[in-house]
Amino acid sequence: MRKIMLLVALASFSVNAEFIHPLQFDGSKAQQNEVISYIQNRVKKDYCETVDMCQEIMLRMMEKENLDAFKRLTNAKNPEILDRAIHDYCGTVDMCTYQMIEMMYNENLNASKQELSW
Repeated sequence: MRKIMLLVALASFSVNAEFIHPLQFDGSKAQQNEVISYIQNRVKKDYCETVDMCQEIMLRMMEKENLDAFKRLTNAKNPEILDRAIHDYCGTVDMCTYQMIEMMYNENLNASKQELSW
């Protein structure tokens, strides 16, 4: 009975996991757990419900990629570009993974330093 109650509590916690903005991450255990739950839920949605690649190795690999991306994003130097990537990929398009946000943040950061020239 205890195990069932624990599983129900964990399931309800993970279902409600919210996206944590990397620059608002305070490092607390509660936020660490929230980030992990968000990543696990998002990866499972993307790889088990959207595409048929629901293998444990794929899930763990993508969870790790997203957690590593989140950690790197906590050190982002340009909040405006990061906020725009989050807005575009978490609001407009349903591709709200830390891995995607990091990739687009880096691409836009590089593009912001370039100019069209002959």
